[in-house]
Amino acid sequence: MSAKSLNVNEKEIEKFEKIASQWWDLSGDFKPLHQINPLRVQFICQHIAQQDIDTHSNNGVFDKQVIDVGCGGGILSESLAKLGAEVTGIDMGTEPLNVAKLHALETGLAINYQKITAEEKALESTGHFDVVTCMEMLEHVPDPESVIQACAALVKSGGLVFFSTLNKNIKSYLLAIVAAEKIFKLVPDGTHDHDKFIRPSQLIGWAESHELKCIDASGIHFNPLTENHKLIDSLDVNYILCCRKL
Repeated sequence: MSAKSLNVNEKEIEKFEKIASQWWDLSGDFKPLHQINPLRVQFICQHIAQQDIDTHSNNGVFDKQVIDVGCGGGILSESLAKLGAEVTGIDMGTEPLNVAKLHALETGLAINYQKITAEEKALESTGHFDVVTCMEMLEHVPDPESVIQACAALVKSGGLVFFSTLNKNIKSYLLAIVAAEKIFKLVPDGTHDHDKFIRPSQLIGWAESHELKCIDASGIHFNPLTENHKLIDSLDVNYILCCRKL
């Protein structure tokens, strides 16, 4: 097996293994993911709806083949499955996947969860998916461009790929690490490494080098006092991209 197919940071995997039992605790360590999930789903559905208009279709997410790369405990995977998508969720964390499988069973959702890297999955399912999502995962792997390349390989020609991550600047350090981890304790201390954050220009450059054209970008703004989230134009901290496979 090539080194590229093992694009995994064992310390990151271990970190999420330890808190896997909290994935579906709405007031636990993953509360911020639950809070921003509706915005992600909104952003994804808007772009699928626009693509339907462009291609004279009207199915939306329903019946689309979707793969959620770095699915964790399945928060986004379940939301898309509830809308009728045929969802595959992949991750390299055993415990998060066990939690995801159990929760899907409890909610009666048929989601295909697999322990496999994006690179390995791309080799066996090239061009298979209508939609690829990769949320808050790129900043947790040694080689984010390799994951982007794999996502580009997984999606069909004309299909959509969605990435979300954190910008790399002073503001993101102050808000995502100092404020979110140290002051407000929104996420566990040590969740993020600022050195792993990715500037939008860098992410878009990687995407375009692998035949993914960025067609939209939005920032995700969080107000810690009201706990409200909204999509904004500024990509200063958290941001989400929509790319189309050429």
